[in-house]
Amino acid sequence: MAVPRSTVHEAVHEAVHEAVHEAPSRDPGTAPSPGSPAEGASHHGAHAGALPWESARRVAASAALPLPPVDLPLHLAYGCRLAAPLHALVPVPGADVAAMDGYAVAGDPPWRVTGLVLAGGAPFGAALAPGTAVEIATGAPVPEGAEAVLPYELAVRTGGAPPGGEGAGRSVPPGGFAPPLGRFAPPGAPPGGPPGGPPGGGWVSAVPGAVEPGRHIRRRGEDCPLGTVVLTAGSAVTPAVLGLAAGLGHDVLRVRPRPLVSVLVTGDEVVTRGLPGPGRVRDAIGPMLPGLVEWAGGLAEAPRWLPDGARALAAALAGAPDGPPGQVVVVCGASSKGPADHLRAVLSGLGAEILVDGVAVRPGHPQLLARLPDGRLVAGLPGNPYAALVAALTLLAPAIRALAGGPEAPRERSALTGPVRPHHADTRMVAVRRGGRGAVPVGHDRPGSLWGAALAEALAVVPPGWRGEPVELVPLPAQRV
Repeated sequence: MAVPRSTVHEAVHEAVHEAVHEAPSRDPGTAPSPGSPAEGASHHGAHAGALPWESARRVAASAALPLPPVDLPLHLAYGCRLAAPLHALVPVPGADVAAMDGYAVAGDPPWRVTGLVLAGGAPFGAALAPGTAVEIATGAPVPEGAEAVLPYELAVRTGGAPPGGEGAGRSVPPGGFAPPLGRFAPPGAPPGGPPGGPPGGGWVSAVPGAVEPGRHIRRRGEDCPLGTVVLTAGSAVTPAVLGLAAGLGHDVLRVRPRPLVSVLVTGDEVVTRGLPGPGRVRDAIGPMLPGLVEWAGGLAEAPRWLPDGARALAAALAGAPDGPPGQVVVVCGASSKGPADHLRAVLSGLGAEILVDGVAVRPGHPQLLARLPDGRLVAGLPGNPYAALVAALTLLAPAIRALAGGPEAPRERSALTGPVRPHHADTRMVAVRRGGRGAVPVGHDRPGSLWGAALAEALAVVPPGWRGEPVELVPLPAQRV
């Protein structure tokens, strides 16, 4: 899921990089200011000045405008959203075609077989006269004058004379083996069809009731007429949408590109493989984020690991020399206010605007959202894995959706069944699974562990002072199926 910087599609980088620098940034005044009375910031909780959880999520969702539209080839458009309606550039089907292998027939039976038409081959080249037929393959153009297509399994074919007539040859009984296309040619049968056309020969008739006018013929534009709007702007580009677009004649799509997200994991104690030694810890956040970013509508670059210290962090946030920076930078593990947490000082030195500085939520309070002077957003996540997940769902995912032009995540409410202890001032995020009577806490949701989140389907948003009323459920990224 993570995309190494060296292998990220250049077309995406170039198109997005040019578009984002040509587009005006959202006026900072349009985003609610942290701690403003309008946002209901609480100064009486455990974290003075921290935004309420719902207010922080709204700030993140309004922090950026959707990225400007770009034209991407189909193979790069997956996961984006359409920036313009999708029209049919061709009718589907493009001509009257056979829906079955068999015989295109005209008039009453028996029919004299006069030729063969294959999908992708030349049309028959003449109108079918009453009493004649051509052998035809599924998807092949139906000759003018054809009234229906008779499937092989409902046909009886003979050679030399009409069925039942003197000199009739071999036949294929109803439900019996149908001869391969174009290979039925009884000895002595004259080639049929127009001059230069494929061979025909013999006669065909049908079992009673097998032929109805228009049967097994797909008419031009029957599935989708030329010019039809099949999808509106804002639709997600799924695998089915890519196939639909190709079938309608598109080589490129006008889309809102997926935001590029750079992931920086900080900490001298962090190791990326193997068993951590004394005083060390395996990085659990770096492997978690690419899938979450993709789920939210973004494209994550491979995580980069940085030592503690302001210099390395400042250099990374200023933009790496080996490629254009993403629209969002995620910094993991430097968002608190301890002696090794330099994110706030570095952002201040870079002239960043702080949009969210702490959220009244447990776990995950020491999170932040900022905007650099070049328009990039910076999401600061705590170093504890479950706290980082809560922060990513609070600030990072809404910001990515906004940049990608996606809709707000659907809201779901549910009763909570099972013991839950609310906090008097902060929102609690509780890992739950959906049950018949409501959401059931799964436990194992301490800040440093993802065990509960791995068992859960959603996080229950338990407000301060909760007294048992239904709560919102924030869905967790699901596995691919």
